[in-house]
Amino acid sequence: MQLNELVQELERFGGVKTFQSVGLRALHRLAGARILKGVKLDAVDPEFVKCDKPYHGQFLDQALLTELTRNHPEYEMSKRFLRDAFEKGDECYGFLDGRVLAAYGWYSNSPTAIDAPGMMLHFDPRYIYMYKGFTQAEYRGQRLHAIAMTRALDAYLAKGYKGLVSYVEWNNFGSLKSCYRSGYQDFGNIYLARFFGRYVTHAGGGCATYSFRLEHSHEVLTCNDSQAPHLGARAH
Repeated sequence: MQLNELVQELERFGGVKTFQSVGLRALHRLAGARILKGVKLDAVDPEFVKCDKPYHGQFLDQALLTELTRNHPEYEMSKRFLRDAFEKGDECYGFLDGRVLAAYGWYSNSPTAIDAPGMMLHFDPRYIYMYKGFTQAEYRGQRLHAIAMTRALDAYLAKGYKGLVSYVEWNNFGSLKSCYRSGYQDFGNIYLARFFGRYVTHAGGGCATYSFRLEHSHEVLTCNDSQAPHLGARAH
């Protein structure tokens, strides 16, 4: 972390959270340690349904997304990603400003890979997993991501699902603040670390209610409370 980033974090979040964040980053460098905070959204807030700007919100198909994201690496949507996501049955809800994709989020009802090689996030299939949210820089500050999530939630509730689940890095205080403002609530943490090249995880209290856990793509590596107290002890 650069000095100016440290100062900004101190100013925004205070000394205690900044100290905890620095410690977690150090553990991440040493052993790939991360804490993933599970959050849920199960009620539609009318404040986050109406969009004040003339943007068009909708679920976007593969052909349209391919066209909109072509030659725009900032979206992080390669042809392979789009092919795999749609083959898996995932959906993308986004806001369009004309032919510009202003904001989007992805939604899945099946186990989904996270950014830890070989690890899959599992969850109760009565819920929809929200991931990969993004807003173009020039559209930020308009609550488009929160509105898109709320509209997607409304659509999934109408289909009989119980709500959305997602995760935020424990020390991503800015994103957590945005989630809470949108109505998300914590339900538990997943602790993740790498030992001798293999990931080990521990799903903390509350995660079982939503079957929220990490598994290796080929074998389960999740520990129970008695097997991995050292991971639980790293929570701050």
